[in-house]
Amino acid sequence: MPETETHTATIKLPWSSPPLSMNDSGATRGAVFAKAGKITEIRLIMIGLARKAKLPKGVERATITLHYRPRDNRARDSINLAPTVKAIVDGLTPQKVVKTKKGFNVHPGYGFVVDDNTRHVSTPETIIHPAERGKPGALWLEITWEA
Repeated sequence: MPETETHTATIKLPWSSPPLSMNDSGATRGAVFAKAGKITEIRLIMIGLARKAKLPKGVERATITLHYRPRDNRARDSINLAPTVKAIVDGLTPQKVVKTKKGFNVHPGYGFVVDDNTRHVSTPETIIHPAERGKPGALWLEITWEA
């Protein structure tokens, strides 16, 4: 049986705070479209970051952990970052074309992992680090996989 090697990558994200939160309201039609646009934007950014990091494609299993260092030490709930994690992971899966009543929707993706279900991706709880005096907020990913 061939040996597997564990690989890791750290990807710095371009946001100083999470772009999506469970606390975002979205009751209006306009808010729903705005959120969909933000999700697409996150996916496209992740494609570019995955290319820059030279991540492989078609990985069978990966662990993707979001880290967040806020600008201040107010109390935060890590579960509120779930929509950000979801959009990031979706950007690392293969592109999907979905048929709708009005045509087709293209969901962009890089193809790092073969799918985003729990057989292929583990997303542990987001790690919220203490703020660092004089530093802005920051987000980054720690990704591990075997090849």
